[in-house]
Amino acid sequence: MPSFGTLKADTLTHSTAGSLATNFVVEGSAKAWANFDGDASDIPIRDSFNVSGNTDNGTGDYTITFSTSMANVGYCIAGAGEAGGGGSPMCLAVNDTDGLLTGSARMYTKTASPADSNVVSVMAQGNLA
Repeated sequence: MPSFGTLKADTLTHSTAGSLATNFVVEGSAKAWANFDGDASDIPIRDSFNVSGNTDNGTGDYTITFSTSMANVGYCIAGAGEAGGGGSPMCLAVNDTDGLLTGSARMYTKTASPADSNVVSVMAQGNLA
């Protein structure tokens, strides 16, 4: 397939859905996301985007490493976990010890206290380096 170079546009227009400025697409898209099994011994990643790996730091304490770093530590992490194969939902909180770094994010899943989660879904919003 031939290459046609660079496409430059300030606005995207759909035939029936209207128009959208391209900065909403660039600035509003998740820059990284991952879904992994935080309850398994090797915490395998099921699927991801811009995530090169993850680390189990202890009970309910995980770090994801970005393939391409974030521009600064002012990005946003959001996500959730699920306890015990369909059990109660768990919140995801940034670990305040190491927290957000440009190349990685450390977070934990918890109900009342940190606990491993068999489904952890996390995403990062912000600017890439």
